[in-house]
Amino acid sequence: MVLEATMICVDNSEWMRNGDYSPSRFQAQADAINLICGAKTQANPENTVGVLTMAGKGVRVLATPTSDLGRILACMHGLEMGGEMNITSAIQVAQLALKHRQNKNQQQRIIVFAGSPVKYEKKVLEMIGKKLKKNSVALDIVDFGEDDDDDGKPEKLEALLSAVNNNDSSHLVHVPPGPDALSDVLISSPVFTGDGEGGSGFAVAAAAATAAAIGGSSGYDFDVDPNIDPELALALRVSMEEERARQEAAAKRSADEASRQGEEPPSKSEDVIMTESGDVSVSNEDKKPTNDMVDENDLLKQALAMSMNMSGSGNSAGDAEMSEATSADQELALALQMSMQDSAGEPSSQSDVNKVLEDQSFLSSILESLPGVDPNDPSVKELLASLKNQSKEKDEGGPSKEDK
Repeated sequence: MVLEATMICVDNSEWMRNGDYSPSRFQAQADAINLICGAKTQANPENTVGVLTMAGKGVRVLATPTSDLGRILACMHGLEMGGEMNITSAIQVAQLALKHRQNKNQQQRIIVFAGSPVKYEKKVLEMIGKKLKKNSVALDIVDFGEDDDDDGKPEKLEALLSAVNNNDSSHLVHVPPGPDALSDVLISSPVFTGDGEGGSGFAVAAAAATAAAIGGSSGYDFDVDPNIDPELALALRVSMEEERARQEAAAKRSADEASRQGEEPPSKSEDVIMTESGDVSVSNEDKKPTNDMVDENDLLKQALAMSMNMSGSGNSAGDAEMSEATSADQELALALQMSMQDSAGEPSSQSDVNKVLEDQSFLSSILESLPGVDPNDPSVKELLASLKNQSKEKDEGGPSKEDK
């Protein structure tokens, strides 16, 4: 961004009353000046702009270079038109105002709006131009209004430009009368965009906002020139089309709803709602028993499976008990068989005992071998006799029981 101090020379001569520029030359010039002031101050916070008049009772400085945009715009109101334009004196006074600027690092520029005839000769203008070039002051000239070749205005202004121009830092713009506003032409010219920089989108937006605030109309959609900022113009157009489509869809939807409500009585809609709710409730009730039946069937299957498992485990336990019982029965049968064999062998053993008791010599030898026993003792004899009698009785009682 260029750090710059600018003085704008306003043409307020009698020729500004003409209406070949809408709404008048002076009003078109005022709109263009407001646009340039807004662009300059917004391009860099340290830029300053001043305003002076070239006609009337004499050259008069309305505002010294300042960054207060409100002060600059306020000084443009209530200007009186009269007299002739004194371009040489105005340029010299503007150069003097820029010489006393506060910030010496600012570049110097003078913008002249020439909407009336130029009464000075080329040599005078060339001298002024050389002086400006010597002091490193750039000059932009806006030529509008009088284009007659009788006074040679275009040639004089071109001579002034050629004398002051240094590295194409100065510009001359011719704006013929037509439907386009003066500000619309300047917004795409080097006077506004600078030394080939093309301008910034922020400066364009600020200038457009300033023009809208003072009531200016650019003639473009959304007051944005697509040649300067095509992306912004496209975005605004797309958003406008989307909003229009949304509004049309909403209007169509509301119209359809209104037509539906007008065709269908409220009673029918209520009946439909009641039937739908009834069908839903019936379907829900039908679904509930089926779900319960499915749950009961699942539970029954689980119970059967558990009983099958329990019965299988019971059978295995019964088999174990039966095997144990059979083994116990076998042992009992074996014991009975052995007892029967013992009982069967008793008669033979009894007969053997009787034979031993009848053998007196055997008994006496056995008794003599025992210590402290006398075989001839009468008590021993009685004992042997009693044993012998008992054995006989047993032998006699056995056959009688068998015969019975």
